[in-house]
Amino acid sequence: MKPTLPFSLSPPAPATDLVLAGDCTFRSGRVHEGCGRARQVLALLLAAAVKGPVIWAQPARQAALPFPAGIAGLVDPDRLLLVRVRDDIDLLWVLEEALRSGGVGLAAGDLAAPPGLTPVRRLQLAAEAGGGRTTGLLLTPEAGGAPGVESRWQLDPAPGSGWIAHRRRARAASELRLQLAHGPDGRLTAARLALPDPPPAPPPAPHSAPPPSALPRSR
Repeated sequence: MKPTLPFSLSPPAPATDLVLAGDCTFRSGRVHEGCGRARQVLALLLAAAVKGPVIWAQPARQAALPFPAGIAGLVDPDRLLLVRVRDDIDLLWVLEEALRSGGVGLAAGDLAAPPGLTPVRRLQLAAEAGGGRTTGLLLTPEAGGAPGVESRWQLDPAPGSGWIAHRRRARAASELRLQLAHGPDGRLTAARLALPDPPPAPPPAPHSAPPPSALPRSR
């Protein structure tokens, strides 16, 4: 018999798309990817935006845990349920069960590397089976790269304060770059930034002479 999560949670109310600030939005009930140096902050910001409890799965090898007093300014620590797992396989199972249950507002997990298309597809199907009540967030190192996610956001610290949020890809939205910061009233604000310049085109291949066999023979 397939194991189940050892707790029961009341389903949160169905949510509309999650708006962190301005154009920084996430389609609820789908699986997204968060990468960059401040990806854990992205999970906390999303946790504050959803209703109901939040599951955050972390591998046992990860020594750092969210410090309640340190995150209280972003989200109520009492809403977080931390799950320690052995490896990414167990972590993906926890997320899949949480998404299928529809009993939490957010299911997030710290992965050692971006998962493949098949695990991501399983997570998307689990979210649909749960009635789209739970949003998933895969936290991946560096620039991420999980295929099949609804969107990929990179979050890095901004010079001075706040964060730079870069939506690198999305199914139904274009690339976007924002600066996020908390205003004097404590609300998160978003200001549009210019997109980075595209990488330079590779130099043209040097012209090579045709092989001797391709040259016309003189008569």
